[in-house]
Amino acid sequence: MSAQPVSTPDDVGFQMYQLIADLYPLCRSITGNGLRETLRRIQQQISIVIHEVPSGTQVFDWTVPNEWNIRDACVRNKSGHRIIDFQKSNLHVVNYSAPIHRNVSRKELLEHLYTLPDQPEWIPYRTSYYNETWGFCAQHSILGSLKDEEYEVLIDSSLRTGHLSYGEFYLRGDSEEEILISCHSCHPSLCNDNLSGISVAVSLAREIERSYRHYSYRFLFIPGTIGSITWLARNEAAARKIKWGITLANVGDSGSFTYKKSRRGNTDIDRAADHVLKHSRKPYQTVPFSPYGYDERQFCSPAFNLAVGCLSRSQYGKFPEYHTSADNLEFVKPEALTQSFAVCRSLLSLLDNNAAYVNLQPKCEPQLGKRGLYRTMGGYSSAQEREMAMLWVLNLSDGDHTLLDIAERSDLPFNVLHEAAQILVSHSLLKRKA
Repeated sequence: MSAQPVSTPDDVGFQMYQLIADLYPLCRSITGNGLRETLRRIQQQISIVIHEVPSGTQVFDWTVPNEWNIRDACVRNKSGHRIIDFQKSNLHVVNYSAPIHRNVSRKELLEHLYTLPDQPEWIPYRTSYYNETWGFCAQHSILGSLKDEEYEVLIDSSLRTGHLSYGEFYLRGDSEEEILISCHSCHPSLCNDNLSGISVAVSLAREIERSYRHYSYRFLFIPGTIGSITWLARNEAAARKIKWGITLANVGDSGSFTYKKSRRGNTDIDRAADHVLKHSRKPYQTVPFSPYGYDERQFCSPAFNLAVGCLSRSQYGKFPEYHTSADNLEFVKPEALTQSFAVCRSLLSLLDNNAAYVNLQPKCEPQLGKRGLYRTMGGYSSAQEREMAMLWVLNLSDGDHTLLDIAERSDLPFNVLHEAAQILVSHSLLKRKA
């Protein structure tokens, strides 16, 4: 993949934010029309294939659940006022709530009502995917106004045989080996989690589609957990072609970057992510793999053990806005999305361009000055860095060291070393190892 951008950063940040704003009102879940409409809107950006998997399908130890759809929901007081209203926020209903329409006591309502005492003006996000029940979520501040002894509760939803939907976008490269980019598409009106991952993935797909690529790329827009399990169960042969992968989540806020390593811990994508983040000059941390989190844990399960990590900014569960109504359009920032896109693009470019080379003049250092090589690499602040890049590449290009190996050892940015390698190739001093 070309290391040069096709779009300007400002354009990309605006486009990603606009996609988030477009998808924000939809009530998504792990199945249903909200998820389906989300995939259709992604399809207007890139030509994903939308797959429909019937309810009841066995996928390893799991079963594709019944499809959930919701039309309306509210809690009315004795005056008929909608004091909790799905039409004002789709977070007001526990996601996957079973249908109900009856009068309940105040005590029973409170048993099915979730709030955040520490954040009294925020609405929590709660789900009941695999435990049929009903419930509402609301601002904690309304509890003091619940004076009536009885309330009308309405959840106009359905849980019926249907389908699980997911989107897939495949780009063929020179190699059949694949780089996987996955993101969740199942959360309702939450911008950082999941919509930021969707928006960055869409922009990456558009960029890569227009660029040369050595590896093939597969983008998955899937509901959390059950989506990756379903894809793996249906695509075991394809999964074997995945060389590296990354799950994108929470990449739109202004927090420091976080890279969660793959289960194997020291694969090329783990090393590449650390290198790119280090040279991005942005605060970051790397954390070890754990079997809790996003879909990297399914791709890293023992039978697959794929080299798949997870890139975030603020970590899931560790920022106050996580899974609340405060994860809104004000919480995500175009400039943060642009930075996340740039890190991802650099990471994928590194993986696509990483290779071992062979020095064609290995007996001592070739005379670079007479070839004018010190003057061919523009755009860098330090002439010493340019010269050192060529010297490092020549010295370690013995067919055993990749450019990433050289980058780690020299502490030089990969893109500087890659450009040095291309110039040395053009002067017949280096060749790419077959």
